[in-house]
Amino acid sequence: MTRDKTDFWVGLFVLLGAAAVVFLALRAGNLSSFSFAPTYTLTANFDNIGGLKPRAAVKSAGVVVGRIKHIGFDDQMYQAVVTMELEQGYDFPTDSSAKILTSGLLGEQYIGLEAGGDDKFFADGEKIRYTQSAVVLENLISQFLYNTAERQGGDEAAPANPPAADAPPPPAPAPAPQQ
Repeated sequence: MTRDKTDFWVGLFVLLGAAAVVFLALRAGNLSSFSFAPTYTLTANFDNIGGLKPRAAVKSAGVVVGRIKHIGFDDQMYQAVVTMELEQGYDFPTDSSAKILTSGLLGEQYIGLEAGGDDKFFADGEKIRYTQSAVVLENLISQFLYNTAERQGGDEAAPANPPAADAPPPPAPAPAPQQ
């Protein structure tokens, strides 16, 4: 009788361990939020998507309203095309904007939707016109370093605001009064 109880508890422990491994795998793959709610599709073009990945969240005001379905490349416009699936209960005006944001300093990237003020709402398959690309940390650092090096390597005697090439010459100084 005690062997049956031991087998039962060992089996239950193994089953719970397997469920925990499946949960962690789904969580790591960003697949843990299964939703069977009806959805509609929107697309948006971005110059740079950074580290954005399929299945990343689409949020508005911090609330997950959808997921990224597909990321492609438009070889005519040379831009990334992001296809999103939003839940049907969340309607956004047609002048809404999409930004690629990062949760935390080095966290995962997601799309943030900011609602506009239009009376019409997006329909299935429409395109978000107003987008803002990802801020890539490496680009910011290199730009900062380049600007710092440029300021340090410049001529100290040079004027802060050199005159434009087509600007008229400065007026001649007035002669000193004679005594």
